[in-house]
Amino acid sequence: MSFSPSTIRRRPQLHPAGQSPETATATTATTTTTTTTTTTTKTTNTETTTSPFALVPAVASALAGRLALGRLSSLDVVVESHRGSAGNSRTSSPPPQVLGRRRRSLGHQPPPDSEASAASSNGSASSAAPAPSLSHKRRRRDGAVMPADTDASGHSNGHPSARSNGSVTNGAYKAAANGSSSSSAGSDNHHSPASDPKSSTYYGHDREELTRILIQALDDMGYRAAAESVSRDSGFDLESPTVAAFRSAVLDGSWIEAEKLLSGASMVDGRGGNGLVLAASSDRNVMKFWLRQQKFLELLEQRDTSRALTVLRTELTPLYQDTNNLHFLSSLLMCRSAEDLMTKANWDGAGGLSRRQLLSKLSGCVSPSVMLPEHRLAVLLDQVKQRQVDTCLYHTAAAPPSLYSDHVCDKRNFPSDVAIELTDLVGEAWQVQFSHDGSKLAAGGARENVMIWETKTFTLVKALAGHSVGVGNMAWSPDDSMIVTCSQDKIARLWDAQAGTMRKEIRKFNEPVSSCVWSADSSSFVLGTLDKVHGLCSFNVGDDACIEWDKKHRVQDICGSRDGRWLVAVDDTTNIYVYKAATRELEYRLDVRSRPTSVSMSRDSRHLLVNKKDGEAQLIDLESRQSVQKFLGNAGSDFMIRGALGGADESFVVSGSENGYVFIWHKNMGMVVERLEGHLPRCNSVCWNPTDPCMLASCGDDGVVRIWTNKAKLLELRTLQPKSNGWGTAFAEI
Repeated sequence: MSFSPSTIRRRPQLHPAGQSPETATATTATTTTTTTTTTTTKTTNTETTTSPFALVPAVASALAGRLALGRLSSLDVVVESHRGSAGNSRTSSPPPQVLGRRRRSLGHQPPPDSEASAASSNGSASSAAPAPSLSHKRRRRDGAVMPADTDASGHSNGHPSARSNGSVTNGAYKAAANGSSSSSAGSDNHHSPASDPKSSTYYGHDREELTRILIQALDDMGYRAAAESVSRDSGFDLESPTVAAFRSAVLDGSWIEAEKLLSGASMVDGRGGNGLVLAASSDRNVMKFWLRQQKFLELLEQRDTSRALTVLRTELTPLYQDTNNLHFLSSLLMCRSAEDLMTKANWDGAGGLSRRQLLSKLSGCVSPSVMLPEHRLAVLLDQVKQRQVDTCLYHTAAAPPSLYSDHVCDKRNFPSDVAIELTDLVGEAWQVQFSHDGSKLAAGGARENVMIWETKTFTLVKALAGHSVGVGNMAWSPDDSMIVTCSQDKIARLWDAQAGTMRKEIRKFNEPVSSCVWSADSSSFVLGTLDKVHGLCSFNVGDDACIEWDKKHRVQDICGSRDGRWLVAVDDTTNIYVYKAATRELEYRLDVRSRPTSVSMSRDSRHLLVNKKDGEAQLIDLESRQSVQKFLGNAGSDFMIRGALGGADESFVVSGSENGYVFIWHKNMGMVVERLEGHLPRCNSVCWNPTDPCMLASCGDDGVVRIWTNKAKLLELRTLQPKSNGWGTAFAEI
């Protein structure tokens, strides 16, 4: 493109404050007459005619100044040359302002104002006072943004933006959509190929996939204008009109329209269709069943029982997807109120999240090429974070990883140093348990007392006395207000953990009570015993009611999931029993080929940790019923050796051992991270503080409870150490 003087608009001449244009023109004319004899001034029309030879020093001075500022381009040279040769110093009216957005590259600064050169052309460059410049503040503002070290010089995002004479060129959006871009004269092309809009990839990632994911994320975060702008600039739509219509139909409850669109959908490997593409493994009838089930429930919510019954008979039943579910839906016809319906169906109504949850369920059956799974960027970022945590060998960070940098934890923060040795127990120590809030620690053993310490200074706060022989296990209630102790004296006791007083004593067993697990609401608990007649029994906190599970096991240990779904028990053989906690029905049985000594559940209620007599520990997926990891290196034992999951994000498995060591394995890698010299002759139990990833406790046959932490935490605990609290050996040497 060539430029002529007529194509270059000059900005209006600025005048000093308090001076009218006529006065300023007169002043300029006077100055011009006295300093340059070759200049003739006409004040009648505020126009000056200047000799071309007189402009050469002024133009050179202006260009030199702009070269010093680093703002001169080949385009500037062309423009200034035309201005000088034509003698065009006429002041034109300002261009009309155009409203709207312009895509502007951060690297391309606006051309410097022409006032400086105009002032120079109207007089001596050394004597004329410069007029105020519009670009002065802009240059300072632009200069305040320092480009990153890796940014390409003079460009934003690594490539030039398409523009002509300061405006976006016609067809720029179309060009972007086709993967090409236009470049203005004078702009360089030193951008990296990876960021080239002509490329179909972005650093190895599909450009369309990434762009659509970004559009979805911007919309999720509420930046809808930005999402529309990205879609417009890239030429990529988040989803087709058909998919958008399907989404709206589901969220608006337009069930006829939703089914119509679903019926016209094609399979992922097929052709034709209305633009809605189903995934290869999807079942159209199942999707219809979900839609009609939502329709049925909403009719029941509206108390339109007759229409709901019609939907059940003529729309749901013919699909014949799940007989049990059909029977359940039929039972909902008897609900007396919308609240009763929502409770029984575990459904929050048309005005809640049920429609959005239905859409999420349906989107899993639609090809992601036309309908992205919900919150896709957030899911991908979660996976990235989890991957970094899963591969962090000494993970101790309580906060989630930052996206700004790769995650790694310092080994020096890992709890591998003994900070405190508690010797308040007499005789062997068999079990230690932190409260759920991490503020207290309980321990019991061969003697009748259970000791409770607070964990800020590890001062003894309660001694629960009442059992006649040893206490092998204890369990804190979820709200930490109560604790159940299980004793070899065949009695279980319920205690008020704050007052240290006994609330209930349960005497009905002919064998020792081995274990306890609480309900999520702290209103009831289940006891496991070695009594084959009363192997599993449920008790309420508020009364003396007892529910027999009628399971003929000698239960060695039990644990429960936080979501209330599972209760797992192990007997004195090689069996693990997985029950539905709500109905007490046996879900399945597993044979682990060696006698289990203890079991514990992960926080996500998905995985079960099993310690076994042969020294091996296993992590079992309760859904797939498969062992997903094994932890080796421990010595086997005929005694109860307890292990647990713990640490930041439950990244570790910790266990005692027959030879006295504390073993710590990385949960996902299965490798031994630390083997600490713990207790002699045997380490019976280890547990991690649930709120402090840098603290764990262990106990053993030496009667000592040891608190493990890192060196920094050790020094902090030392400053809080009381003068005397009955400790034995306190604080190992650093």
